[in-house]
Amino acid sequence: MSATRLIARDELRLMMRNRVAVIAFVLLVLLTLVAAASSWSHQRGIAELRARHAQAADAAFDAQPDRHPHRVVHYGTFIFRPLGPLAAFDPGVDAFTGNSMFLEGHRQNTANFGDVRQSSLLVRFGQLTPAFVLQVVAPLLLIFLGYGALARETERGTLRLLMLQGASRGQVVRGKLLALGIVALLAGMPAMVGFVLIAGQPGALALPMLTIALGYFAYLALWVVVIMMVSAIVRRSRDALLALVALWAVLVILLSRLAPDVASAAVPLQNRLQTDVAIARDLRKMGDSHNPDDPHFAQFKQSVLDRYGVTRVEELPVNYKGILGMEGERLTSELFDRYAGESYAAQDRQNVLVEGAGLLSPAIAIRSLSMAAAGTDFAGHRRFLEQAEAYRYDLVQRLNKLQADDVSYADDTAEDAGADRRKRVAASNWTAMPDFVFKAPAGAELARGALPGLLIILAWLAAAAVLLAMAARRLGERR
Repeated sequence: MSATRLIARDELRLMMRNRVAVIAFVLLVLLTLVAAASSWSHQRGIAELRARHAQAADAAFDAQPDRHPHRVVHYGTFIFRPLGPLAAFDPGVDAFTGNSMFLEGHRQNTANFGDVRQSSLLVRFGQLTPAFVLQVVAPLLLIFLGYGALARETERGTLRLLMLQGASRGQVVRGKLLALGIVALLAGMPAMVGFVLIAGQPGALALPMLTIALGYFAYLALWVVVIMMVSAIVRRSRDALLALVALWAVLVILLSRLAPDVASAAVPLQNRLQTDVAIARDLRKMGDSHNPDDPHFAQFKQSVLDRYGVTRVEELPVNYKGILGMEGERLTSELFDRYAGESYAAQDRQNVLVEGAGLLSPAIAIRSLSMAAAGTDFAGHRRFLEQAEAYRYDLVQRLNKLQADDVSYADDTAEDAGADRRKRVAASNWTAMPDFVFKAPAGAELARGALPGLLIILAWLAAAAVLLAMAARRLGERR
């Protein structure tokens, strides 16, 4: 057996003799399994709840009686964001962004009913998920297991004995590295159990799952190398422990919390109230469809009359009020899209700053990778919002067209006793409206979104390996 394997075996034997280390490792495994099971159960419950509410909303919309199409425009409907299978591993921003939207004419509403606003305050401090355990808890365990791997040998003077017996500095380092790497691999395996459950679910995508697995194994490998590097540089085990815990606190806790605040300060974002006020102001400038002297709508009215070759709206073969509704919805939707685009652009800049902080903290990089591959990052939320708006606009315009084609202008403007009945269209028209179907991204698209985070993790790993190699050359020298 090579010297490297012998050293690794002896290091593992020493770890197993440490009851505190064994208990901590067992607790980590149990915590990871509990996190995987609880997160899986929680996400399945949420998915079933959303599916049930979505069916109820569709049924309520289809069950409407005969009525005027414009009343249906304001009646609206609810849609719900479906969860991908990987949300059980890393729910990302889903608990904070909201998961349902009320769709209606003339308005672009935001997503509501996020889990954080409906659940215990404890949810605000983070959910127990496999991703959280691997990002935060596993590195801390590895620190307590490996902080003295090399510093202990230097402190006790046993490193020289190993070298006198024929072991080189490189073999000693590689042996210790192999031992702690095996522990890191075993610590990460329970979290991968969740992938076994996810793999058999509808919609599971292999490429994002492989990207997540590779990213987390590289992340744990990075901590193994960093722990060995610090243990090689510092001569005393106690100092190595203090340095590594401080490094963990800064990289995993402090920078991860500070980066979003810095991004928010650097790129201000208008809140919902400010946006609503700005939209209302622009709507007043745009024109009033109810004012016959309004310049824009007067010009639009004349263009409609010219198109059909008539001089009065009563002579049109279609209901002018429906045509007017379609034009008004087009204008307001363009305005909503412009403000939404500005908000998305600002949030994208914020996310770029946060992801760029991954160059300073691998915890930020692995978090970005994990959410992007799972489809639970801001890009996933934006994908839902954009598809919801496209569906809302199509639904409202279908209803406006129904008013233009199936309700006469004479009946629509009449006020006699039977006018209300004549303005209504058959209830079968509601069931003919298409239901909202969320189009999930392809696996390649999710993996591509996670690529920047993966590259940063690998860059960190390469840099740490170089520093460890440099520290290993001076291992055991008197200072």
